[in-house]
Amino acid sequence: MLRVKNLTKVYEDGTVALKDVSFEVPAGEFVAVIGLSGSGKSTLLRCINRLIEPTSGEIWWDDVALSHITGEELRRARRRIGMIFQHFNLVDRSSVLRNVLSGRLGYVNPLASLLGRFPEADVARAYASLDRVGIRDKALNRADELSGGQRQRVGIARALMQEPEMILADEPVASLDPALAHSIMRHLQTINREDKITVLCSLHFLDLVQQYGTRAIALNAGELVFDGRPAEIDDQKFIDIYGREAERIG
Repeated sequence: MLRVKNLTKVYEDGTVALKDVSFEVPAGEFVAVIGLSGSGKSTLLRCINRLIEPTSGEIWWDDVALSHITGEELRRARRRIGMIFQHFNLVDRSSVLRNVLSGRLGYVNPLASLLGRFPEADVARAYASLDRVGIRDKALNRADELSGGQRQRVGIARALMQEPEMILADEPVASLDPALAHSIMRHLQTINREDKITVLCSLHFLDLVQQYGTRAIALNAGELVFDGRPAEIDDQKFIDIYGREAERIG
């Protein structure tokens, strides 16, 4: 169970990115985090794994206070939280296999990892993860030789290497065309269903939310304005989330 309570983030320039946000996510849910650009989606996900420090509020994952732990305790917690980024966050000059193996950095000796020495079991796991997302044959290619969709599948395989209990996907399909977006979302959906991994995935487009999310939470100017099933987003709630201008487009 993930519990976010009264979460607020105010940046140094005074921008209020999150304002008193509270919700709970039972284990195994696929939650779409939706809203316009600048609504606070990325800030929320990055506060959960402490890539961004919250200003106030609490984040609990089971009995661990993610919002307050530090040092080794925080590192241990992060090992269980996979992160997938909009712009892939890969080392372009490294091989696909090496990028995927970087998902094991929280588990292996730091010096050995710098030298590219990973246990045989981890290498086998990396190949299995690549096989799962359909690009095992690209293992020895450089990351910058891949298409955008392939690069994002590397990001998913890397997250799987952490043996995560939760995956945070920050706009994972924003850089992709619609066909590739659905391919990536299907991989995340399969992982959620087969592995029972909790997924929080920030998205712009409501059709993706309705097709893949079991639940949606929506932010507008940093405030929580909707929490429920995607099918419950009627015309008025759509306006609450996206504004009146977007209604004509929707």
